[in-house]
Amino acid sequence: MKRTYTARRPRAGMLALLGLALLGTAGYAQTIKVQGLIEGRSGATIILRSSDSERVIVLLTDSTKVGQVQGVLKARRKDMSMAALIPGLAINVEGMYNAERQLVASLVKFKGDDLERAKSIQAGLHETNTQTGKNKEELERHNAELQAQNAQLQQHQGQIAANQEKIAANKAAVDAAVARFGQLDDYYILDEVTVLFGNGKTALEAKYRPQLQEFAQRAKKVDAYMVQVVGYASKSGSEAVNQRLSEDRAHSVSNFLLQQCRIPMTNLMAPGAMGESDQVASNKTADAEAENRRVVVRVLQNKGVAGLTETAGPQ
Repeated sequence: MKRTYTARRPRAGMLALLGLALLGTAGYAQTIKVQGLIEGRSGATIILRSSDSERVIVLLTDSTKVGQVQGVLKARRKDMSMAALIPGLAINVEGMYNAERQLVASLVKFKGDDLERAKSIQAGLHETNTQTGKNKEELERHNAELQAQNAQLQQHQGQIAANQEKIAANKAAVDAAVARFGQLDDYYILDEVTVLFGNGKTALEAKYRPQLQEFAQRAKKVDAYMVQVVGYASKSGSEAVNQRLSEDRAHSVSNFLLQQCRIPMTNLMAPGAMGESDQVASNKTADAEAENRRVVVRVLQNKGVAGLTETAGPQ
């Protein structure tokens, strides 16, 4: 009996070592959970600012599941498109790190209220940029007027000094406005196409299809590009109906870009609907009203992601 016991002892030791090795492998492949805010996105790459202020690079794959949590206890999940993962959205990510310390996502979850808030921020981005440009032009025009007055009043030294002070103050106001609004502008707008719709219509007219196809070809040549689609409506009719029309028009253009232009879903932002806001023309004539029934499609390049592509490497 002693000889039998002695022969089995090394075998038991080997089994114990094998068990420890398996435990070590399981620990290495442990699923990681990260919560944070999307700072920027380029195709399948997301820049996530975690709750402890750490920047995490998240990679989306064809097997990544995206869901919106529902219910009082947030226990149910509604499957969503990757297009819903837009900058400004608070998300929970589950996955594993790869060799480059990038988190390969297996599951991404978010709340419906957070998605609506992020959509509002994205839809208002272009309007903020437009207003910034108008403010800058007005301030620069006023600055030019003051400089012209200064040239005419050179013989009056006292008036010259006063005008110079006004010019300096005006320039400071220009710089302050640019700095203030520039903090909201995280994107370069590289291309833009406007599609018009008939009164009460949401179907894409055939004449705009070649323009959108050419637009898509140009977009695909841009590194780290995203496509933004925002729908609008005129003020004719009720506000609720116009809001729905702007949303349906944006979805009509988005579907054409996905199905006919082969824009990947990971490069398309969730369509925005602005309803009657941002009227580009008065509604006093039929032609002017038609300009407000539109969808604006833009190629965007996130400044943070664009810089990241130049200095990519393990972090």
